[in-house]
Amino acid sequence: VLLAGALIGATGIGGVLVVPALTQLDGVAMRDAVAASSLAFAFPAVAGLWWLRTGPAVGATRLWALVAGAAPGAVMGGLLVHRVNVTWLMAGLATLAIASAVRGLLPARAAAPERAELHALTLAGIGWATGFGSALTGTGGPVILIPVLMFLGQPFVLTMAAAQVIQLPVALSATAAHAASGSLNLLMAGLLGVILLAGSLAGQRLAGKANVRVLQVLVCYLLLVTGFWFAWKAVQGILV
Repeated sequence: VLLAGALIGATGIGGVLVVPALTQLDGVAMRDAVAASSLAFAFPAVAGLWWLRTGPAVGATRLWALVAGAAPGAVMGGLLVHRVNVTWLMAGLATLAIASAVRGLLPARAAAPERAELHALTLAGIGWATGFGSALTGTGGPVILIPVLMFLGQPFVLTMAAAQVIQLPVALSATAAHAASGSLNLLMAGLLGVILLAGSLAGQRLAGKANVRVLQVLVCYLLLVTGFWFAWKAVQGILV
């Protein structure tokens, strides 16, 4: 969990490690692990918003559009998490993560150029899908949002800023839905949140000493690992 927090702070990606760690290493039920991790992600999210105060300037309107879409999407995902088979969602996320990673690792001249900025309504739709998918899988917002924005050719600076901002509305909205269903363990969520926060602060400190291309390459490799993990979960779901 500490490693997950460090990766969240440095790259936005890392939340994908929390649920598997709880379910596979500690025997926590999937329902409880997803609910607790949803609230725990709010802790590094606050640290991420603080980072934005001193980080690079990006369009506030675009970030607010993502937030506006993410909150209702996360609520819906949290309410449906125990009723929806996420196998095909995992397969789609695997494809997206791997494709985005490959695109990001291409040499600058071979990679597709950055595209025009997306309309606010489009960003709101992406935010909704991010919140919905994050609440269903218990992965946090950035692990879905980052590959989407990278695949759409958005600037890396905007992608990283959006990844930090999206965490809080997703975490709080999904938590409200889990609490309403009675599956939220506050003690577990609080302990996870403190550990994630400590790791996130350390990750932010390390990321501040690295250049943008180094961070981009690290994000791409993490997306590859995440994509293969999603693919494995999808295969397991299909076989079962």
